[in-house]
Amino acid sequence: MRISTANRYDAAVQSLQVRQADMAAAQTQMTSGKRINQPSDDPTGAARAERAYIAQQRIASDQRSLAASRNAMTLTESALGQAGDMLQSARETLVGAGNGSLAASDRATLADQLGQFRSQLLALANQAGSAGGYLFGGQSATAIPLLDTPAGVQAAGTAGQNQLSTSEQMPATVDGRAIWLGAPSGNGVFVSAGDGANQGSAWIDAGSVTDPSAVTGSTYQISFAGSGAASSYSVQKDGVATAQAGVAYSAGTAITVDGMSFHISGAPAAGDRFSLQPATPGLSPFAALDKTIATLKDPTANAGRVAQAVNSGLRDIDAVAGHLQAARSEAGSTLTRLDAIDGRNQDRTLWAKAVQSDAENVDMVSAISEFKNQQTGYQAALQSYAAVQRMSLFDYLK
Repeated sequence: MRISTANRYDAAVQSLQVRQADMAAAQTQMTSGKRINQPSDDPTGAARAERAYIAQQRIASDQRSLAASRNAMTLTESALGQAGDMLQSARETLVGAGNGSLAASDRATLADQLGQFRSQLLALANQAGSAGGYLFGGQSATAIPLLDTPAGVQAAGTAGQNQLSTSEQMPATVDGRAIWLGAPSGNGVFVSAGDGANQGSAWIDAGSVTDPSAVTGSTYQISFAGSGAASSYSVQKDGVATAQAGVAYSAGTAITVDGMSFHISGAPAAGDRFSLQPATPGLSPFAALDKTIATLKDPTANAGRVAQAVNSGLRDIDAVAGHLQAARSEAGSTLTRLDAIDGRNQDRTLWAKAVQSDAENVDMVSAISEFKNQQTGYQAALQSYAAVQRMSLFDYLK
């Protein structure tokens, strides 16, 4: 077979180019540490690496949302803890206001202290988060949650929560309306209260439920007649007289009505009235303090009204404190759940990185060995080309 000199040159040059390209590719893998430097190197592996990379970016986005949620829940838990401390201080102040030896001016001073606690509680309820919104803003985090109006503190935001993820529950806000304005009134089943026009020194306690099956949910009124040892009371249910009519009154003795038990203490005057109404989930610390402050600041309030205001105030503050403590516990549970999500995300990130590394990274030992082989092959091709070049007829003519 006849092979021309030009053909030999072309074959040798082509072999050199192929060897050089292979060596360059091996060198690129060795220096970059990646087996796939462009999709054409391994389309299937490149697709696997790209999916793993996208998964990492998605997890990183979730982690940013988680960090924002954790910050919001930490601030919320702290705010509710401070609110609990303030309510405890307000409770101690209110206990002091129940001292019967205090003058009207002394009670007014204590009422001013309670007003300061109220202002601090409102500031906590309207506390801003680190992202510029309000912690207790609900679904309208940019609108102030609670407004102080002449009619009392009212909700201005939208109920609910803002979530930072569709797959995991990562709240950025909490429902301020439910937390600050949604405590159960009274003892949780019924609310006992004295009439503001009572003239005697009697007051009614929070009461308790003795037989849940007998509770009717009706409204009751206890009216007094006579005075001193001749005092008696009658009970009406939804405005209708009951069998308890003209019952002799004994201070501090339990009175039971349809599964509900309560005590009336002190000396009632004729015409004094007390009521029992079904409890509702609409009590706020502001309303509880407002009623108490109004009575303590009233210089005409008699001993019975003051005692009733203090007793009812303590009952309501305890109910609100328990409600806020439950909300604080929920915020703590959310923080625990966010920590668990963080752990899962870190595991997912590690898995995605392992998949990406397995798909595109190169075994360095193998890469070095491959480069050495390609280098040896290239040197052999160069030597072969040099030998072919010396076989030219002009070399023989020399």
